[in-house]
Amino acid sequence: MRRLCLAIGLEHRADEVVEVVADLLGPAGTRGLAEPPLWRSDVADDHSPVEYSVAFEEDGSHTLRMLIECVAAAPGPRQNMAAALAALDRLAERYPLATDKFDEVRDLFLPEDPQGVFTLWFSFVVRSEGPPMVKVYLNPEVRGQAKADSLVRTALSRLGFTGSFDWILAHQPRPGSTLDRFSFFALDLEDTASARVKLYQSHFAATAAEAQSAAGAADAADTARVAEFTALVGGPGPFLRRPLVSSHTFLASDSARPKGYSLYVPVRDYVRDDAVALDRTRRALRSFGVDTAALERAVRAVTDRPLAEGVGLLAHVSLRMGPPRPGVTVYLSAEAYEVNRPSRARAGAA
Repeated sequence: MRRLCLAIGLEHRADEVVEVVADLLGPAGTRGLAEPPLWRSDVADDHSPVEYSVAFEEDGSHTLRMLIECVAAAPGPRQNMAAALAALDRLAERYPLATDKFDEVRDLFLPEDPQGVFTLWFSFVVRSEGPPMVKVYLNPEVRGQAKADSLVRTALSRLGFTGSFDWILAHQPRPGSTLDRFSFFALDLEDTASARVKLYQSHFAATAAEAQSAAGAADAADTARVAEFTALVGGPGPFLRRPLVSSHTFLASDSARPKGYSLYVPVRDYVRDDAVALDRTRRALRSFGVDTAALERAVRAVTDRPLAEGVGLLAHVSLRMGPPRPGVTVYLSAEAYEVNRPSRARAGAA
């Protein structure tokens, strides 16, 4: 994390980043890497409880984000949820968090008997200036897949976005299909005009055209750019391995329509190795006018292995469109426990 801060011009925030992330990781952060993961976290392919990402903003600045799962000393769904809530209390003592939106929906997403692959994850976001931004990810399937739609509808309504759920459904690529599933419900814990409510959908076995259909729900989405980005990063499709993921951003309750849209392409599943993944990511960034020097530095901050000897270091690449912060984000695996071997069976390996 220190090397990553240095690579993107955030070295003056490195001590703070390390201190906060170490606290959030808890017992998992002090466990020797010769031992297996304390908990099979779904944050990363090798079950590391942390993932890094670098956001390349349109103004040329860079943002560092860590996605983190708090792991209890004796882990389990309820125990990890309790550890995350305790960590949230500690974060609120350190930073001026606004938890009003979270408090409105926590009873929906934090049941006594949570189901699914996770309950509560944190995103810790650091820029050159100002306090870090904390974001929570909640699981729409925490009460089971069959209840996800009603849970999301209720949560949006409580937060003032009445009608938004129906708007999203009207722009689903495959209405009524179980191939489009709500995967995350996320909240920025800050009291600002740019604080977001974000709703994520995973599009299983989708085509690029179906991703464009989902993008059409947002005012600011350019569906032609979505198609171009999907082809540059993921190839021609269809995307039969890990799914494409859409997210819609809601900023204020004055309209049912989302203000922004993001598309996340799981590049690691559609290349042979990370050398190919980096080449595709470079081309995508350049096509949108982004200097790739910081990307090269960030990749080398995370690993010194030959990129052609593994796949998965570059996990996702996302295109962010519309307010509050358009740009491109590259997601990097910690590879703390394992490096996935290259696979000639992966689609689009050339």
